[in-house]
Amino acid sequence: MLELGKGFAYVGRQFKLEVSDQEFYLDLLFYNYLLRRFIVIELKTTDFKPEYIGQLNFYMTAINRQVKNPADEKTIGLLICKGVNKTVVEYTLDETSQPTAVAAFKLPAELQEQLPDQEQIIPLLSLWQKYN
Repeated sequence: MLELGKGFAYVGRQFKLEVSDQEFYLDLLFYNYLLRRFIVIELKTTDFKPEYIGQLNFYMTAINRQVKNPADEKTIGLLICKGVNKTVVEYTLDETSQPTAVAAFKLPAELQEQLPDQEQIIPLLSLWQKYN
């Protein structure tokens, strides 16, 4: 959590939301007590697709309406993908009114030798998501 910055508190993994008798599970939910905002993090094992923003916006709206306190600021969304095409991301986010960011995951050079590479991690993440 220190990588995220100061003030972050872990709320949950596979955080359950119920909307109109349907269940949805967002990947990670944090709260930043300095910013007074929830942070929704969605993890994708594939390259960015515009439809991922629709899913993230849905989760952010649900948190804003069902979970956040009226004194809190609007929820922030962070989408982390295997890869991103900056132009596609720019077009997708151009008319988005909610605070949203998209990033590609890349290991720092000093850790690349010590940790598995993307080709080893992606199948493990896919397997983890299948059973969680």
